[in-house]
Amino acid sequence: MVSHLNDAMQHFQSVLDQCPVGHPDRAAVLTNLAWARLDGYIENDLQDIDSVISLFHEALALRPQGHPDHPLYLYHLTEALNWRYAKENFIAAYIHESAQLYCKLLPLCPEGTYLHCIAAGADGVDYVIRACNKLPIDTSDEGIHVQRVVLELCPLGNEHRPNALDMLGRALRPRFEQCGSIDNLDESIQRSREAVSLCSEGHSKCYVYLNELAMSLLTCFNHQGNYHDLNEAISLYEEALRLCPIGHQYRDFTLDNLGSALITRFNQRSDVNDINRAISLQHEALTLRPPGHPYHDYTLNNLAMALKSRYDKLDVSEDLDEAIDLHRDSLQLRLHGHPFRYLTLNNLSSALSSRFTRTQKNEDIEEAIRLCQESLEALPSLHPARHFSYTWLQEAYLARYSVQRKSPDLSLAVENFRLASQHPTQGFPDRILTAWNWIVEAEQHNHPSALEAYTTFFELLDRHLVTRSSAISRREAAAAFHYARSAPVDAGSCAIRRHNLQKAVKLVEQGRGQQWSLASRLRTPLEDLEFTNPNIAHKFSELSKRVADAQGSAVSTDRAAAEWAAIQYRRITTHGSASWPSHHLHCESILLQRYHRESRKDLIVLLRTVWEAIMLPIVNVLEHVLELKHQSRIWLCPTAAFTSIPLHAAHPFQTRPDRSKEPCLEDLYICSYAPTLSALIRSRKMMKKRVCPSFVAIGQGQPRAGKSKELLAVDSEIELVRKLVPETINHTTISGDSATRAGALRGLEENTWVHLACHGKQDREQPYNSHFVMKDKPITLLDIMEKDIPHAEFAFLSACHTAVGDEETPDEVIHLAAGLQFSGFKSVIGTLWEVDDAVANHVVKAFYENLFKDLEDGDKMDCTKAAWALNRATHSVKTKVPLEQRMVFIHVGV
Repeated sequence: MVSHLNDAMQHFQSVLDQCPVGHPDRAAVLTNLAWARLDGYIENDLQDIDSVISLFHEALALRPQGHPDHPLYLYHLTEALNWRYAKENFIAAYIHESAQLYCKLLPLCPEGTYLHCIAAGADGVDYVIRACNKLPIDTSDEGIHVQRVVLELCPLGNEHRPNALDMLGRALRPRFEQCGSIDNLDESIQRSREAVSLCSEGHSKCYVYLNELAMSLLTCFNHQGNYHDLNEAISLYEEALRLCPIGHQYRDFTLDNLGSALITRFNQRSDVNDINRAISLQHEALTLRPPGHPYHDYTLNNLAMALKSRYDKLDVSEDLDEAIDLHRDSLQLRLHGHPFRYLTLNNLSSALSSRFTRTQKNEDIEEAIRLCQESLEALPSLHPARHFSYTWLQEAYLARYSVQRKSPDLSLAVENFRLASQHPTQGFPDRILTAWNWIVEAEQHNHPSALEAYTTFFELLDRHLVTRSSAISRREAAAAFHYARSAPVDAGSCAIRRHNLQKAVKLVEQGRGQQWSLASRLRTPLEDLEFTNPNIAHKFSELSKRVADAQGSAVSTDRAAAEWAAIQYRRITTHGSASWPSHHLHCESILLQRYHRESRKDLIVLLRTVWEAIMLPIVNVLEHVLELKHQSRIWLCPTAAFTSIPLHAAHPFQTRPDRSKEPCLEDLYICSYAPTLSALIRSRKMMKKRVCPSFVAIGQGQPRAGKSKELLAVDSEIELVRKLVPETINHTTISGDSATRAGALRGLEENTWVHLACHGKQDREQPYNSHFVMKDKPITLLDIMEKDIPHAEFAFLSACHTAVGDEETPDEVIHLAAGLQFSGFKSVIGTLWEVDDAVANHVVKAFYENLFKDLEDGDKMDCTKAAWALNRATHSVKTKVPLEQRMVFIHVGV
């Protein structure tokens, strides 16, 4: 039979010789010769597969796209490639090329045709898909591209789609760990979610897809610190364990994974139930992985970690000793060259450091240091795990310093804090925590690196928030670091103790209002940057628009590029800096809640305390050191718990010997608030670009039934404002049925001055959902933030709770008044709590009368007088408006 095949090949070759290039039958003859040679290759009679592939390629080139035979010639080439893959050690490149050809072929094969039948069958595309899915995970660009090609071959309804989704997700997660692009991790989670969603009840691989999705979510938690991801991962592991009952061949993997996730949650939340269950699960996994099992060492290590975690929180010495023994057993199985030997080295080092702190045996700490040094020697310079090696090494040096008090150990600990927090390939949450621990230790030991630690902490937190694509997710990310709420004021205090007042101001400013600062970087005027570097200005402008468009959504953006452009902008431009006097106050933290509900006697006691403990020392500096004239403007920029205190209302409530009253703060100075110094500076700069003023009064006292109670005085207030605004000013009114969400937003955008009278609602759970109540739908803080109104000047918010901050992140100053200032309004009057709409009319009337009383024809309205006008108004209505209602109004901005 071989002779017959040889005869056939000779005849085909002879015919080919008679069909030179350009001959209409050359493609068919090439294909006949190629198939004859392929048959010989399949039967092991020929070895020259390269010439076969070459013939099929040449034939395909003669039947290009659009030719009626093009699909058939694609199929011929895929068959040759598939045979070559099967007979030559399953080399991935061959099946990869076949997969890419099938992506072109299948759309050209109509249902019901013979070619569709053979190409879409078990020996066609199904074979290619199965072959690709059996290949090892390849995280290279080419490998991920091939997985995308395979997924394209598996449309919805294809039985292989869940597996193709899973394989792509498996490649993207380690790709993220290698390259750090959050988009890879986001897509990994997305693909894994779809794979899980396509699993019907009883699907044989559902537990695999659940585990993979849980791993990606856990990776996301480790990188971004979102507790929802951690809790969802644990729920998925629980479901996977349910699908792997006792006797299931993969139950050990699910036990191990769930146990490790519970350890992570215990380290975050300290729920003893989590760690006890984790230890129980790891013990069961260890029984399923006895000595000699390929994963015995993994479970030894994980069980040891669980015991060490329980020791750290509950101080049970037996747990620590058992953990050390288990780590030593694991290390004996992970010899030099083992890919995860560094993990056991680090974990054993940490356990030995803990035992040294308890027993003070030098051999433990010496071994701990040596083990960390070995792990660093074994890891490449950019390996993410080097962060943990640095972390455990500083822990060892710090432990030795705490016992032996040798200063070189403290210096070495600080150096490893520095290396760990700045290690570029580790996720931000771990690096931020390291920087915070650095702060704690530097402050405790009065080490000169404390200011550097604070700076590192704020910079890392800023870069971490940049990775979040919406305002809400950034606020959630900031709230996760609840242990560092006092960091801005602590940083300022640290700088003051070191007699560095300028650094104190910079650190406080850097550490507070980070979300406003991040958002404002997307809107910074580009004139100066365009002059200095037009290319960067253009790129920054494009990125700013893309990221700004995502403020209220979760749309993925090019976060790394956005961060790079922002960094370039900060380097190139130099903002005017404000050198403000700072006075370090050692006073108790005073939390004043629900002032409007206090009795007048209690309120007086509280405001007197604010005067004596907080504001009087500052007033002394203003009067006697700076010699600031009375009735001058001052701006209050409170931090931490002080953001909840009405500092402007501080009052001594004392009488002098001559029976005159001691002046209060607002008798002495005109008070305004500034969410951040940067916001104030930005508003002042924008005041240079003024347009012809226009005034709109927006009132909504009768929202849709069930939304809020009726405000009976709103219409009269709007009419009062209309009469008080000079006739020479372009003035419009939006009220009643016209005061809808869309109508009010349009009024905000189209006018420079706004008076808003309506219900204001503070959302304590999600401050970005705080809102003004309109006829149909509310105007939320997010709605306001999405508006960019650079010509806006002044807004009077005659509504409740418009200047109340967020309890979770007080230094972020997230409220409606700050949102309006961010959107472009330079001067805003807001409220701290509920406003009685009837008595508010007295304040509104007095305010506008004072603001406009000297305005002559042709003069422009001046929003910089708003703070003075409010000060005069609250003084003039003392006999009509009670104290708790006068002090509710505050001024924010220029």
